[in-house]
Amino acid sequence: MSMFVKAVRKKAKLRMALTGVSGSGKTLGALYIAYGMTKDWGKIAVLDTEHDRALFYANREDLGTGEFLHCTMNPPYSPERYKALVADAASVVGTDGVVIVDSFSHAWSNEGGVLELKDKIASRPGKTSYTAWAEAGKAQNNLVNTILASDCHVIVTLRSKMEYALEENERGKQVPVKLGLAPVQRDDTEYEFDIVLNIDRAHTATASKDTTFLDGYGEIITPALGEKLAAWLDEGEAPEICEECGKAIRATEKNSVESIIEGTKKNTGKQMCMACYKKWHDEHKPQQTKAETALAAAREKAEEVQKIIHQICAGDDAMAKDMWEKQYAQDAGDIVKMNAALIELTEKLERMNALDA
Repeated sequence: MSMFVKAVRKKAKLRMALTGVSGSGKTLGALYIAYGMTKDWGKIAVLDTEHDRALFYANREDLGTGEFLHCTMNPPYSPERYKALVADAASVVGTDGVVIVDSFSHAWSNEGGVLELKDKIASRPGKTSYTAWAEAGKAQNNLVNTILASDCHVIVTLRSKMEYALEENERGKQVPVKLGLAPVQRDDTEYEFDIVLNIDRAHTATASKDTTFLDGYGEIITPALGEKLAAWLDEGEAPEICEECGKAIRATEKNSVESIIEGTKKNTGKQMCMACYKKWHDEHKPQQTKAETALAAAREKAEEVQKIIHQICAGDDAMAKDMWEKQYAQDAGDIVKMNAALIELTEKLERMNALDA
């Protein structure tokens, strides 16, 4: 079966990055977008690496904010801790909620981040700074892919490398201003997000990357932007959902969504994602071994009964012969049934393995 299918627009989750210098308004902008999308502060979870600064924005009447969910993340800022906390946040807000990672820069350059991981790998015998990137790069890629695979909307903030320049103000005086340069993260990280907004010191956001409708956007972020994004992302067909875990079914390198649904329905009676199907597969595979063991025991018992019948036949006990022949007939019937069940189970397992291949 070909992996190519007709292109159809699907409903989607937000995958956004907000970059900017210190004080540009990344955290508040993320909160406004999230609230515009959900209309429920309880559906917003903030993973805070910035020494609890996100709490400055909780329940602010002057800013129009409410009680969002919050988790303090202290060092080490390792990929594994990020993945675990993002998964926890996603489970709390639900599929229509928003997880805000504030900030994602710590996962790269702070204590326990990927750069530190690379240095630790390089210090091992036989490793160099160059060869260590292979392993550290895999950790980085896995972190980004795991966050983007979350079954909810995701916004990450990224610190920008700062540089100062003199600019003339409204009074004609030269004053130093912060200039945001590249985000503090791996160079290609921005490519992984559908929308990247750069926020300047005046809080104006402009799109440096966009796959939606924000090309040319240049405004101060308000909840209205979240409302528009939610409406746009909700257009299109709903994705196929796993009946076991409720998450979207995604294609793999070897199977399209259609072939996964066809195979899992045929084998289990439900359409499943590959993660749930693997779990189901692992739980049912031991049944084959159990069935084979039971069938072997039944055959052994039938052979013993047959030997007894032959021994009785050598004598003259018709009653005993009749009793044991009935027993043998019953055992033989059981063997036929068990053999048929084993064949059916084996065929099912072959189909299961074919879907995995």
